[in-house]
Amino acid sequence: MYWPIGTPRIYATTTARASTKPNLLVSHDGVASSAATDTGSLLSIDSIPSRVLDEKDTGTHDTATPFTPGLKTPATPAVNSVEHDIYHDESGYGSQQYLAGSGGGNIPVGEPIVALKVSRTGHLFAGITATSMTIWQTKPTVIQAVIVRSEASIKSFGTNVALLLRPDSVIFVVQTSLGYLITYSLATDAESRVYKPRFSDHTNIQRRRQSHFGGPGNSAPDQVLLGPGEGVGVRDISVRFRRVIKVDAGIECALALDDELVVATKTPAAVQCIRWTPDSTGSQTSTELVSRMGWLEKKTSIIEMTHDRPMNLSTWITSDGKAYAVQRLAASKIRDSADFDPKKLFKGYCFHSPPGEDDYAVKAVVNARFSLIAVGCADGSIRVYSARDYAGNIPPSHTHKAPVTPQTSGALTTLTYSPDGYCLFAGYENGWATWSVFGKSASQSFHANPDITSTNMEDWLAGITDACWIGGACEILLVSRQNEAIWLLEMARSAVTGCYSPPNLFRTVLQTSSSVMVYRGYDLPDLTSISAEPFLWHTARIPENYLLNQWPIKCTVVSADGRYVAVAGRRGLAHYSVNSSRWKTFANEVTENEFQVRGGMCWYQHILVAAVEANRSYELRLYSREAALDSSTVMFTQQMPAPIVLITPSGEDSLLVYTYDNLLYHFVFAPVSGAIRPIQVGQIAFHGIVRSPARVRGLSWILPESQMIDGDPSQDVAFASVLFLVDGKLVLLQPSLNHEGQLKYDMRVISHNVEYYASMRDQSAVNMFGESSTSFSVETDEGMLRNSLWVFEGHELKLWPDVQEVLRATSNDSTKDLPPTVSIQFDFYPLSVLLGKGIVLGVESDLVQRRDISFSFFRFSIRTHLFLPEILRFQLVVNNSAGALRLAQQYSNLEYFAHGLEILLHHVLDEEVDSAPKPEAALLPRVLSLLSSFKQYLDIVVRCTRKTEVRSWRTLFAYLPPPQELFEESLQRGSLKTAGGYLLILHTFEEIGAASEQSVRLFSRAIREEDWELCKELARFLAAMDESGETLREAMQLVNIRVKQDSDDTDIMTRLEVPSRRSNGTASRLARQQSSEGSSGAQSTSDLSSFGTPSPI
Repeated sequence: MYWPIGTPRIYATTTARASTKPNLLVSHDGVASSAATDTGSLLSIDSIPSRVLDEKDTGTHDTATPFTPGLKTPATPAVNSVEHDIYHDESGYGSQQYLAGSGGGNIPVGEPIVALKVSRTGHLFAGITATSMTIWQTKPTVIQAVIVRSEASIKSFGTNVALLLRPDSVIFVVQTSLGYLITYSLATDAESRVYKPRFSDHTNIQRRRQSHFGGPGNSAPDQVLLGPGEGVGVRDISVRFRRVIKVDAGIECALALDDELVVATKTPAAVQCIRWTPDSTGSQTSTELVSRMGWLEKKTSIIEMTHDRPMNLSTWITSDGKAYAVQRLAASKIRDSADFDPKKLFKGYCFHSPPGEDDYAVKAVVNARFSLIAVGCADGSIRVYSARDYAGNIPPSHTHKAPVTPQTSGALTTLTYSPDGYCLFAGYENGWATWSVFGKSASQSFHANPDITSTNMEDWLAGITDACWIGGACEILLVSRQNEAIWLLEMARSAVTGCYSPPNLFRTVLQTSSSVMVYRGYDLPDLTSISAEPFLWHTARIPENYLLNQWPIKCTVVSADGRYVAVAGRRGLAHYSVNSSRWKTFANEVTENEFQVRGGMCWYQHILVAAVEANRSYELRLYSREAALDSSTVMFTQQMPAPIVLITPSGEDSLLVYTYDNLLYHFVFAPVSGAIRPIQVGQIAFHGIVRSPARVRGLSWILPESQMIDGDPSQDVAFASVLFLVDGKLVLLQPSLNHEGQLKYDMRVISHNVEYYASMRDQSAVNMFGESSTSFSVETDEGMLRNSLWVFEGHELKLWPDVQEVLRATSNDSTKDLPPTVSIQFDFYPLSVLLGKGIVLGVESDLVQRRDISFSFFRFSIRTHLFLPEILRFQLVVNNSAGALRLAQQYSNLEYFAHGLEILLHHVLDEEVDSAPKPEAALLPRVLSLLSSFKQYLDIVVRCTRKTEVRSWRTLFAYLPPPQELFEESLQRGSLKTAGGYLLILHTFEEIGAASEQSVRLFSRAIREEDWELCKELARFLAAMDESGETLREAMQLVNIRVKQDSDDTDIMTRLEVPSRRSNGTASRLARQQSSEGSSGAQSTSDLSSFGTPSPI
């Protein structure tokens, strides 16, 4: 659901020349500086040297290096607020200095970035080189601080090798090559700003019209130059050196958590926990040896650690290639347990045990949204496990395979999930790749042209060492090998990732950092809707005045008819009319910031329903598209007792609202006093059924047909079967009555590894059958797909043609097998099902490299797949020929319907030629019987023979009438091109002579109807029968036609040249050759349907 778009922006601390910064901070990291320049004389009058020292270092100029024997770490003093630790040293020998002027303090030029980290909130990120650290603000993307370590510090502690960032972004920890941890603290003034633009006269600034722009514009003069998310300006920060920690045992890796710093040591192998502040007993450190951890292998060390805060779960990778899921044991719980051991700090389980060296774990990352753990292996593959509980139940889920060989990709270097969990990014030594959460390949850079990449110096395509998501996953930061630049690549993603709603599933909407793109091919002719032309996308740029302070966009939703789109960012919302291309935003900034959308949005006709949180209250708000956005124009506000997980429309006028207290509310839209209001008519409690409401991604229900037509809406909750999408599991809950007559629900997981599902009953509610294919009837139940249930499981799209069969199979019997599904494979990511057009719509990413431009860029194109052949085949396999016929008849008016039947015939024929099934088990006769019900039957058979080998023809015509009969029938229908195809088959089967009666009849008919293209093909065919041309001459004599022209009346034979070519020896070789020529020939005007129509494949 994620695709890169455009070309990345490039950010770097330095350019090709040395850069001198007046506020550059040179840090000696506690080491006394002997540099003559580090004196008070370098300081300006307003710049006072600041020194932040350890408690034991206060008052001394020779700062001793803190060290600890063995595994013990010194009692690190508490890291207090910066304002309380400023120390003024008149001598100028402090731990750090601000340098002014140009007399030194140059930032190192050309040093490659070693590591990159982003804060938990995403408002800043930091990168380190071997000797410096740079702190960036995300929006605007500017440098806030640069810390360059002095030569004395480098000599004493070594170069930078890793960067750690405490989740609250207050403390930065730099790991060095000599086994030291250098800590820095950051303080921010919430009110102070730097680089504020000022304009003496800004009254003449041109602005877009309010009707299109969506608001009064950027009226403030200091906001004219700002872009999305840059309304806060550039914050003023202060960075101070805190302390150096030496670990004599050596550092394998480290982890910065909220309460402590976790360090894995080398010799001996152990894990040290250093608290940021001492506990109640005054203790600040604790250690546990690896050899004493019974759940870890002996004589191993920990080489990689990651932690996921939402799941409170860590992953450890050991030197023997195994991966462990680890939790920190809380001290209070340890004391209460029977087997209390104060030395036990961690508890873990091995979930990845490699069978060989290629399967050794090298990277691991946790996906909390889907409860997954991805493990990157030495061979470049990524094995994903499902974390079902905290007791070690972590079975394998699926595997992501690299799109190229391990030799081409190189070693895996980084692994990261998008914040919403839908996309996995993997960086390799020679490129990168992305997948959807359950394994569908989305994009990759391995196919980039190395010459163009090298010429353009686009190292972001040639290898990645680190990557971090920012902006709510609308952008990703990339660090390439041996490069000082940071590349920011924009990502486009499906609107389903932010708002799981039926209209978003049935109408493809993509969302980027600053715009939304709506696919508008639903109401266009069939052949137009399946093209890949860019005009099929309606692109709307989100108003700058909304993006200024509310970036990034978190939620996007389209209306059922595709006329309206709504977006919501950090706070407030905005909506857009596709027909008028006009946005509406809040004119009052205070009103816009008063609430935030939490729980999603949906449209009911022209009314936008938003689940919002405002002043700690939870509401459903209704906004009219016709009215201006303001607190006074809210149509209706429905108070909710708990936060809303999601809202989804159902049926024609129903709204389902699921809340964090595990209640599902059913509302019905109805006019009250002349205005539309949601009226609650029922609710369902799922206590004890759904364990974690926050893990529910999607929701819908299925009502019996009788209840939908004649039933009381207040009783819908008693009859509805509810579908929950929890993590990657699709759960079906069916109502029944217990022995006491009370309502209960029987639960059954009907599908795993589900990225999304779509019930076509919801699609009928979204009014998707008003497409150009008028033959599609909603009222037709039997044999139709309006009751189908579609599930995308990462690698394939599965569907049950009738969801009622699923309900019957799961009712009152949890052990009964589910009915079989239709499986559809894709080489692109499917986004929506256009049921009336018989296609699945998707998007494919493409890397464009051209020699006439100096940069590469990504673009995505529309891809479609005709699903009709797979479903028809499924029906024929289960001997439901009547159902297959009814289904095919519903799609018979599609312009590419014949092509779909041809695909069905071609696939079945290819399989049965190789497998040679028994006649009673063969599927081919059923397919041909189905095809014979349609007028395109003869054309489909001929086109199929043109695209298959001659050896397949015998198998095909074993179940068909003789080719002679098909030839005669084609002539009777006037399909001369089709008759020509059967003539070729007759010659191949050697059932007729060279200049046969059939050839003469067809030639004469073609000349009489002035089908000169067919005449040319017949002449070429007859001339190729022998090199002397006797066959053609004999045929022309039999035809005995003279073509009269104005200037010359000559026999047609005088205008034909007999081709000089060698005899091909056998009729079969001639037939194959002529078949190849005929397939590329021009289309006959006598039978337009004899050639294939453009394919949606």
